Amino acid sequence: MADRSPPVLLEACVVLGASRDKLCEVSQAINTNGSPDRLLLEPEVLHVLAPPFVGRSPADGAAVRSRGRRRRSFLRRKREQPPSAVATSPQACGSEDLSVPKDIDLMALPQLCFPGGLRVTNEQKDEQFHFLVFTDVFGNKTHGVVMQCYRPILEGMTVLKSLKFPRLFSAYSFCVISKYPYFTALKDCLSCLSITLRSCLLSDMEARVKEFATKLALVPIPPPGQLHLMFTLCPLTIVLPAREDKDHPTIDLDLHLPFFCFRPEQLLQGLSCLLQERRVVLFSADWARLTLVAESLLLFLQPLSWQQPYVPVLARSMLDFVMAPTAFLMGCHLSHFKEVATETDDLVLINIDNGSVSTSCSETLDLPEIPAAAADCFTQRCRTLQIHFDLHQCPHASCTGVSEQRAKRRAWQHDLNLDIQRITLELMVNVFRDVSSHLNYEHRVFNSEEFLKSRQPSEQLFYKQVLETHIFHLFLKDRLNKKIDDFARLEHSTRSEMQRMKAVVEVLRRPTVQEIQARRKSSSMGTRVSTRRGISLPDLGDDHTTGFKRNPTLTGIIASDHGGTSKPRSSRNVWKRPSVSPYIFSLPPGVLAPGNPPEPATLFKLPDFPASLSFNSIQSYYRELIRLLGKAIFSVQNENPALLARFYYLRGFISTLCWRRLDALGDFQNLYRTDTAIFPTQLVTRLVDSLHREERQQADRQPELKRFILKVRTENEKPSAQPDDRVKKFKLPQKRLHQEEFVRCVQECGIVKDVATIHRLFDALTDDTPISVPGQPKQVVPELFRVFYTLWKATEAEAQDYNLPPEVIDHLDNSECVYKVSLCVKTSLGVGKIAMTQKRLILLTVGPQGFLEITKFRDIQEVKIASASFLLLRIPSLHIKTCGSVKVFEANLKTETELWNLVVREMWAGRNMAHQHKDPQYMTEALTNVLLMDAVTGCLQTPRSISAASKLAYFDQIKHEVPMMVPKMTSETLKHKINPSQDLAEPQTVRALLYTPGQLTSCDSKSEMNPKLWVALAGGKVVVFDAASWSMQQYCIQVGASELNCMMGLVREQVWIGSQDSVIYIIDTQSMSCNKQLTEHRHEVTGLTLDPRDQHNSQRAHSCSCDGTILLWDTASLKVKRQLHLSCDRLCSIQVHDGTLWCRCGDCVVELKKSGTPQRRVSLADDVQSMSSSFSSFIIIPERGQLWTGCADSGELCLWHTDNPRRPRKRIPLPGGSGVTCMMRVKDQIWAGCRGRSGSQGQSGGQLLVMDAESHTVVKELQAHSDSIQTLCSAEDRYVLSGSASRDGKIAIWKVE
Repeated sequence: MADRSPPVLLEACVVLGASRDKLCEVSQAINTNGSPDRLLLEPEVLHVLAPPFVGRSPADGAAVRSRGRRRRSFLRRKREQPPSAVATSPQACGSEDLSVPKDIDLMALPQLCFPGGLRVTNEQKDEQFHFLVFTDVFGNKTHGVVMQCYRPILEGMTVLKSLKFPRLFSAYSFCVISKYPYFTALKDCLSCLSITLRSCLLSDMEARVKEFATKLALVPIPPPGQLHLMFTLCPLTIVLPAREDKDHPTIDLDLHLPFFCFRPEQLLQGLSCLLQERRVVLFSADWARLTLVAESLLLFLQPLSWQQPYVPVLARSMLDFVMAPTAFLMGCHLSHFKEVATETDDLVLINIDNGSVSTSCSETLDLPEIPAAAADCFTQRCRTLQIHFDLHQCPHASCTGVSEQRAKRRAWQHDLNLDIQRITLELMVNVFRDVSSHLNYEHRVFNSEEFLKSRQPSEQLFYKQVLETHIFHLFLKDRLNKKIDDFARLEHSTRSEMQRMKAVVEVLRRPTVQEIQARRKSSSMGTRVSTRRGISLPDLGDDHTTGFKRNPTLTGIIASDHGGTSKPRSSRNVWKRPSVSPYIFSLPPGVLAPGNPPEPATLFKLPDFPASLSFNSIQSYYRELIRLLGKAIFSVQNENPALLARFYYLRGFISTLCWRRLDALGDFQNLYRTDTAIFPTQLVTRLVDSLHREERQQADRQPELKRFILKVRTENEKPSAQPDDRVKKFKLPQKRLHQEEFVRCVQECGIVKDVATIHRLFDALTDDTPISVPGQPKQVVPELFRVFYTLWKATEAEAQDYNLPPEVIDHLDNSECVYKVSLCVKTSLGVGKIAMTQKRLILLTVGPQGFLEITKFRDIQEVKIASASFLLLRIPSLHIKTCGSVKVFEANLKTETELWNLVVREMWAGRNMAHQHKDPQYMTEALTNVLLMDAVTGCLQTPRSISAASKLAYFDQIKHEVPMMVPKMTSETLKHKINPSQDLAEPQTVRALLYTPGQLTSCDSKSEMNPKLWVALAGGKVVVFDAASWSMQQYCIQVGASELNCMMGLVREQVWIGSQDSVIYIIDTQSMSCNKQLTEHRHEVTGLTLDPRDQHNSQRAHSCSCDGTILLWDTASLKVKRQLHLSCDRLCSIQVHDGTLWCRCGDCVVELKKSGTPQRRVSLADDVQSMSSSFSSFIIIPERGQLWTGCADSGELCLWHTDNPRRPRKRIPLPGGSGVTCMMRVKDQIWAGCRGRSGSQGQSGGQLLVMDAESHTVVKELQAHSDSIQTLCSAEDRYVLSGSASRDGKIAIWKVE
């Protein structure tokens, strides 16, 4: 969050109007000339009031002089200077000892506060309000609320009172300026001020306004979250709502106002113009509407952020701003409509008062519109909004007081704003959902051409315009940075079950049978609906099975049981899924975006403002506020960590204002531990730098505070890491490509990510390429790459347009896709086309039957090329022998015979690999190889094209070179394999695994209850899988930049992660964000553990670091309850059994007493010590008094008795293992991950051994991975999961018997 300026409500309060001398002149002129109706005056700045309003303590006199000067009234200065000098020279403020906030432009402010001019009238008028937004060159916004009220111009003028002048009134403007967009709250504040001003004289006005400004300067801004602040400004109680999180803007206005002014169709036109960054001008006869509607429209674009010039209110003298050549959003009075429309071309004119959208060239809008499917969905959802408060109140009791009425209205408005934000977020997701499919994250490339080709022809012009805008460029940066915001959560959570399954492996773009059926259904609906319509998201409590992926032709109808014109599909009062299209979705009413469940807001009431605003009174006010915050902290300390963090933030900030610096640092230290997302880094840095010598000495006597101050200074001295903001568009290469350049280019264009596959593709394309210079590496010429790329994309496009006959679709599974189709050929089953899916070969016959299954890849027994007789010739044909069938399928594929032979053999080998290893990614890799072969043969067109394509037949080659048969025991025990590095170019080491059951999420939460698998990868990355479907749920959560060593799950919705940078990171399992850090360790955190007896309560946890420090934590307060130190070379891990702490220290395992002193010590055996080995893992079985140990360099397990730790009771040799890397106990079995030996090159593989804890024998030898096993975890004793090092990088899921 922005913390450069103090987070208080008031930035400045400015009073504007005509000078007293000018009013005297006007009064005399009107007495002479008559009516004042057309008389306009030049407004001037009369007062500027900005904090601080009171002096500071003598001890801080130097700080006063460094932070600002004493404020003085403009009115007092006007008595010394002519009014013209004040109005025209605001720069003179500094020379007159007047400090004005640097972001306030006093030159333009009078015009903006009187946009229609300052008039003198002969009648009293009611107060009028309007709203301002000031934007600096860096895009930072300042907000203002203006109140105009009329006062008699002869008031206080004793010279003129004796004359008989008519009663005249002049307007004064009171502008409250804030860094924060609290439009409603500031309007309420000014309304309270208006009551005071009505009963005071003009001479007292400055004092009343200063008192008002001083009170607002005492009001802090609530930090992001669910803590709202409330204060009383007689006679109203005013609420400051907090923004949802640091990425959300503060919303304190009525978002439904545009729905009163526009129909949904016109709203969509306005949003379309903003997305295309047009020159947009808003018009209204009411100045207040301009800013409120403009702000609402910009909020509707979230997460896209408007970055162009933005002036929602243009005064009469500022109309030339609309001549600017760049895109902008501005607002004018309706009286200037014709003038602006005729003088300027190419403007979009939005009339708020009559709800019309037109251009300066015509009365209609002839610009690209938002895609029809997303627009229709938005229109349907808008009809469900209940935007009339009176209708909402009909069934409820009448309010008996103003406060009750305002509270009910405020609650209703909050819920309505959430509904509107939900609908507009759905719109943005529907419009930009497919962008992520055309991103390459590693090289930060967006393939805009392919994205445009994937759009419908009627949509392409809209997207072409949007893709060139700055607003979309910033959106792309967030997507490439993998920002986890509401857009990302909603896009991810609304994927269908099929898409979640596809997410397990990298899937090529081919339409499934289910998608073809949806497309066909849309075409059968005729003209009743458009060819691309919206779909409804199912009830989040149900199992979702419908696809959401875009299709070339998509349909569906929104059906709502909660309003609108749609007819309910069921008599049950629940949200029903309508006829769907796999692209557009809509959340049911009352359901928030998943991953961000609503939490009830907590209101914290500030103390009443002091009667006297002296220095001592204000300090007393702060002390009372600190006391109330202390009570609030005590009440939520063990119940609500999020609320606790907000209270720490507020108390720390208020203590800063009271110059209680050490107390403030203590609160900020607790805040840093509790929620780093709202930690005010710059504020705390300035606080540390301002410490006096005595305060530094006091801090040095408090070890935790001393470490915190040191951390703040250290972090401040580090060079700030600049995020990579590059966004590149893919372009075909223009020069020859070496292998490394070829890898980058193929990855950028989205064909394939795997580096090894790209290397084989490079070899295939350069197979017949002559080397220009002997000894130089081969290169791919640009023309060859262009032809290859064109063929690849053309094949994708053909697959999207391919229409299978209905009789064929009826025989295929919903998830099947057609990847390759031959020419019409003669086969042993008849004449037709051979089609290949990921599961089988089928024959699309000519005739009524239409479909014949040739074989499934799993059933193939032999594939070969044989000769068939034709007249006097021998023609090669493809022969496929199937298990269980006597007949051999024969196909005369002519020139395609050799290619189809390669294709079928590769798919057959890939299918066998996937089946034996229970890894679906092998099948996807085989499919990729097949399509690459097809493209290579198509682009080479040489006699050696088949030979070149054969270099891509990876699985067929390794089947012949190395037997890939998986042992029967491994195949029976292995359930599945998943790849946590699927979005990366190369596999990563699995550093740690953690399984959390569904009950980890609290019972009252509406979020998913499915169990999760947490995977720690290299470089501080954490990937989360849904353990019910094994699909990736979250990629990826960045947890620091160092390697992660250990993980632990708590019942209180937390996952703790120990890192090599000495920090324990805490992830919130609902928001999937890491906002808490424990920094008490000084060295690498190596272990985390809970007492098995306390797992369901999780009130206490232990952590250890490599220097021997052991900390006992209170998990509710996140405070250290006890600290121990074990003297050893390196403390590697800890476990708690029966309340006793066991520590693994490299060459020994130590049991500690409750006092922390060693009670028993188990050391390496004498014959092992000479090998400079160490314990890699240990297991305690307390009921048997057993200790199992394993060493990384010893091929045996040692079984010790805890009562006799001097020598092992038994040694168990491990078959084929060269060392134990990890162990765990599951039921009555010991599972040990080993580093074995495999391959002729001596590369270490991974072996998993299962031992019976009673008989001490190995009951299973499992060939787990192609690299050493790094970690093990158990899933409710039903499955064991093993993660391997980077050469394999996969996770195997094993059944426990």
